[in-house]
Parts: sequence; C-alpha cells; structure tokens
Amino acid sequence: MKAVFLDARTLGDDVTLAPIEDVTGPLTCHDRTGPDQVIERLEGFDTVLVNKVVLGREHFEACPELKTIAVVATGLNNIDLKAAEEHGVKVLNVTHYGRSTVAQHTMALILALATRLLDYNRDVKAGRWAESDMFCLMDHPIMELEGKAMGIIGYGDLGQGVAERAKAFGMNVVLGCRPGQEAGEVDGLRRIPLDELLPQVDVLSLHCLLTDDTRNLIGAEELKQMKDTALIINTSRGGLVDEQALADALRAGTIGGGGFDVLTEEPPRNGNPLLADDIPNLIVTPHSAWASREARQRIVDIIAGRLGELA
Repeated sequence: MKAVFLDARTLGDDVTLAPIEDVTGPLTCHDRTGPDQVIERLEGFDTVLVNKVVLGREHFEACPELKTIAVVATGLNNIDLKAAEEHGVKVLNVTHYGRSTVAQHTMALILALATRLLDYNRDVKAGRWAESDMFCLMDHPIMELEGKAMGIIGYGDLGQGVAERAKAFGMNVVLGCRPGQEAGEVDGLRRIPLDELLPQVDVLSLHCLLTDDTRNLIGAEELKQMKDTALIINTSRGGLVDEQALADALRAGTIGGGGFDVLTEEPPRNGNPLLADDIPNLIVTPHSAWASREARQRIVDIIAGRLGELA
C-alpha cells in the first residue's frame, strides 16, 4: 500500500501511528488538508486516511489510483459513498472504540448538572461561601440520580455503555424509539415511543446518528413534553436538538439543564444559540467526549487491523 493521512492532527500527537505503518509501510502525514489541497495530496496514493476531510466524486475521478479510504471515525457523512462505490473505492471506518470514554463523559455531564457542580464552584470562588451565615450553601437544587428515570435514544455501543453506568447509579433506564423504530424490549429494557418517553424521564441522553429523520428530533414541542427539572444530554451529533429551542427553554426554566459535547456547526465560528452567556445550568464541551488518549490509540489499532485484512 501507498498511504497518505490528510488530517493526522485530528488524532493528536500523543498516539503512535506505527500499527498502521506496520501494514501500509511509511505513511505520509499532513496535519490538515484544505478542500483545495485534497486532489494534489491524493495523487500517487492508493490508500487515504481521513477523519473529517470531505472526499467526493471529483476526487475519485481525478485520482483513479485510489482504492481504499480509511475513515478514522465512525461517521461516514464526509464521504460520497455512492461515488466511492461507483469508482470501486472501498471505504472503511472504525466502531466500538469509544464506549468507555464517551460514556464516562456523558456521566460527567449528568453528574455536574445534577449536583450543580459548576454553580457551587463559581459561588465559592466568588466568596459567597465565606460570606454565608451557616456552614454550607444550598442555593442550587441538587438532583439525586438513584431512582430517577434515564431515557436513552440510540441503544448502540455508546448507548449501551451509558445504560450500564446509569444502572450503577441506581437509575431506571428506559429506551426511546427513533423515527421508524418499533417499540418493544431490548436487553430487558423497555423501548417506547418518544411521546411516552419524554414526560417520564429525569435525564434524556442522545446516542443516535444525525439523519434526515433525526434532525431536530428534540425541538420546542418535545421539550414542552419534558419535566421542567429534566436534564438533556447530547454527546452524539449536533443537530439532533433544536439549539435555539433548548436555549429558550433553559432561560424560561421549562427544562432543568443541558450538557452538550456537539453543536450543529463545529467549530462554531458563526456562533451558536447555546454559547450565549446568560443560559442557566448548561455545560458545553468542545466535541471532546471521544478524545481520551486510550480511545484515540484504539482508533489507530482498529483501522490498522481493518487495513491489514485488505493487505
């Protein structure tokens, strides 16, 4: 194989690509590749590794020697799969690499929101505890997770990992149907329609892909169905939730809190309704739920194994 990695920096500089090079031989790496650089950097290579670089029909037509695309992520929305198939280009991706780290991040968001961790930390730093007339502060309501209902939409590898951890906290896990998905029972858990799920959950965690059917899955009407104390967590894909509707609901106090690791546009160079500084009990992290060193190295190892199957 003659391989090039177009956006190697997206995996960080603390992982080793040696497992891939054991399969492909020396790997040409570019930190980042702009849209106007793709074709020139593909020329002469039969294998390309990408994370977020977009590859479309024009690239396959200009580079007929290209035979394999290895996407170092699960999502394939940056690849024109139909055009790849038509040009005989095999597309590989990575699954089951981030169960532990994404589930850990999801629970961290839930715990921080439920305990109002950031609010109390902010109060301490502002001197409010030192000024208190008793031994503690209790200004922000704290939710005890044990016995609460955890709703999960998307019960794949990541959803299952979150369910395991939610159960460890004594939560009652209920699954929600994605559009077109039938109700029933999975792994002993009930899967029920969304309009039945939303009114009963104390925490809603999203773990499904973004498709035409799931875009704005949770909008203004769905938020109105939820408890005003409920927390909504999205460590999956930006666009699953109507961000303006959520910002409005949080300001109005009709939803209890939100924890988001993903936004509709990433990075949010054009701003985002959830980045306003007047929204209460909201935590936004920079798409970092997947990014433990262990998970990133696991991506390398898995993609090396998949490439090895082709060698």
